[in-house]
Amino acid sequence: QVQLVESGGGLVQPGGSLRLSCATSGFTLDYYAIGWFRQAPGKEREGVSCISSSDGITYYTDSVKGRFTISRDNAKNTVYLQMNSLKPEDTAVYYCATDNFGLCPSDGLRYVSWGQGTQVTVSS
Repeated sequence: QVQLVESGGGLVQPGGSLRLSCATSGFTLDYYAIGWFRQAPGKEREGVSCISSSDGITYYTDSVKGRFTISRDNAKNTVYLQMNSLKPEDTAVYYCATDNFGLCPSDGLRYVSWGQGTQVTVSS
């Protein structure tokens, strides 16, 4: 079965960095786009970043451009989200999810399989 497991979250001070990992199994990662989403308490789920399947084209929401970098290692079946210059407003549970068509759609409803999430807390 398709599984995605996020890791790498934790508590970090403002300005610090974290690298999240999304370990996948049960499918060939090469043919899927992987999106990162986050949800803070009382807020709607927000798309953060996505990496497409074939060309590795990346997308970022405006609030994280220049600070976050998404990458994939298909041999390891893993997608990463490097988060630098973290801000308190980045605090959320971060999820990775699959777009099975590999196209990084803007609509989160297009993503089929989701991980359990990893907590990121940015605070002094």
